[in-house]
Amino acid sequence: MPSTQEQRHVYYDRDLEIEAYNLGGIVQKFPNHFHEFYVLGFIEGGKRHLWCRGEEYDVSAGDLILFNPRDNHYCAPINGEILDYRAVNINPDVMRKAVREITGRDQLPRFTQNVVPQSEIASLIADVYDAILSGAPKLKKAEAFYFLIEQVLQEYAVDFDQCPAPQPNPQIQALCQYIEDHYAENITLEELAGRAGFGKSYLLRCFTQQIGVSPYRYLQTIRIDRAKKLLEQGMAPIEAAAMTGFADQSHFTNYFKDFIGLTPKQYQRIFTKPQESMDPDHE
Repeated sequence: MPSTQEQRHVYYDRDLEIEAYNLGGIVQKFPNHFHEFYVLGFIEGGKRHLWCRGEEYDVSAGDLILFNPRDNHYCAPINGEILDYRAVNINPDVMRKAVREITGRDQLPRFTQNVVPQSEIASLIADVYDAILSGAPKLKKAEAFYFLIEQVLQEYAVDFDQCPAPQPNPQIQALCQYIEDHYAENITLEELAGRAGFGKSYLLRCFTQQIGVSPYRYLQTIRIDRAKKLLEQGMAPIEAAAMTGFADQSHFTNYFKDFIGLTPKQYQRIFTKPQESMDPDHE
């Protein structure tokens, strides 16, 4: 049975250079967003309705979750059930290095499935998480990590170059680049529509259809990603909020927790205090 007390634990392993998450007793909805990293996770308990890349899933205990970088997704509880979830987040550079070690190819993989019901690979994710949590020797952690990646590559991945994600049209790509270059500014819908030569309503439809999130959600996701990097470098949350275009620290904290499941301080602590779990009760 899943825990009835909410717990949010996250660790950063400096040897593997990956994040390990454990969310327990969670009823929070997560909004439509994406990450710049790979996510390999599994449901330990509870049920969720998941939307990812235009597909819908009901996921439950034992189901494997695989997200590529920029796979937009969001989820909500089913019948109010609480969620127990574990995952590892893998930066593309770390994934590329692992793929090169395993296959000899200098390429990024692309997961062909986002949800795999009742997958045995869930236990391999648990092995990596447990090795990190227990402070296992470097050899044991590396072994668990490479066993996991090799199995996922064999069963659920293709070379990214051979099966790239569908690309938006040039106008939408240009708008995405503009948002990424000017994320700290007060970007308006009128400005974006003018740059693309579209009407505002048409722009919203095209952008959301091709990217998977609305322009504003794209902007907020980019802001959160940039803020994470600043927090990792030790910048104070209030300064990170100002540097990334948030109106104030309160808005920043609320958005950050909605997207990441942690407050900015909890997230930053995993880099300043290695191997310590982050619990909202200790905020």
